[in-house]
Amino acid sequence: MGDGAFTVVATDGAARAGVLRTAHGDVPTPAFMPVGTKATVKGIDPEALRSLGARMVLANTYHLHFRPGADTIEALGGLHRFMGWEGPILTDSGGFQVFSLRDTILATDEGGVSFRSVYDGREERFTPELAADVQRQLGSDVAMCLDICLPADAAPAELELAVARTTAWARRQLAAPRAAGQLVFGIAQGGTHPELRRRSLEEIAALGCDGHALGGLSVGEERELMLDTVGWAAPLLPAGRPRYFMGIGDPEGILAVIERGIDMFDCVLPTRLGRTGSALTWAGRLNLRNRCYSRDSQPLDPSCSCPACARFSRAYLRHLVNQQELLGLILLSLHNVRFLLDLTAGARVAIERGEFGVYRDAALARIAQGQSAREVAK
Repeated sequence: MGDGAFTVVATDGAARAGVLRTAHGDVPTPAFMPVGTKATVKGIDPEALRSLGARMVLANTYHLHFRPGADTIEALGGLHRFMGWEGPILTDSGGFQVFSLRDTILATDEGGVSFRSVYDGREERFTPELAADVQRQLGSDVAMCLDICLPADAAPAELELAVARTTAWARRQLAAPRAAGQLVFGIAQGGTHPELRRRSLEEIAALGCDGHALGGLSVGEERELMLDTVGWAAPLLPAGRPRYFMGIGDPEGILAVIERGIDMFDCVLPTRLGRTGSALTWAGRLNLRNRCYSRDSQPLDPSCSCPACARFSRAYLRHLVNQQELLGLILLSLHNVRFLLDLTAGARVAIERGEFGVYRDAALARIAQGQSAREVAK
């Protein structure tokens, strides 16, 4: 099953395994995309990132537009050359940054959104045409449409206006010039409001985008409500095109959205946890700052072969973290990204075998058992 750039190669219930074809290579799905906000996945060299198993990364239009500027990146050969990453890149539209920084917004209208830059306070304006042009200059493989992302407590009237403008803006962006081979994904809004979410899904799907994202979720609503919404919303998107959930990166959440038919997802969680001294493991999250690891000679995760686990003990990693040595934060970031990439790759294999439910249950049970055993040992 497929439509141009995307092919579904196996299904298991709602879970899907597929291949996204881009100008810079194929991406097997389900795919976790590490976030390289400012043209770098924090603490991880591109070559190391590839060796960890990453196939596609995300970069941020808002930040790159202001620093160093899309003109500069274009003049230097585009985003791939600029950041030394040869694989596929997805760029967000900048809309999430604008609307999450609500105190900086000056006005939103049919044409776009005006706001003050977080860098220098100057008045700036994003329009669908600007979002398209910046992403064209960056030369990303997937460009996201500009949308209006509201918080979980937004009133229905606000959501309704956001849905209407998001559709209108997507239509305009799809009509704008794009980089050679660049795919454009639309974003469905509507929060967890059934009628408005359905309306947005229908309107965005009708535009003929190369892929579709579920936006406006994981913005403060209850986890079960979010997952329930994903469960009925994802199947309403075109089956032959990729489905992207924006902003989820915990193991339980990743498995849950894969189960509900999501193909792509991203999150800053693994590197953010690494920079704060925590690790994602099959024993649950480990806070390496804790004293219990001061003489722990075990590897971070005995089943992992990443650089942190293959060469160093928990005690050494704790020492690095507590002494604020950069190596410790880098090693934990490497490990956390590897853990989520391995988890996602395992999910793909399980879907191909028709055993995703077994894989999911075993993974969740393993994490729960590891956490319980660790708590008993304290």
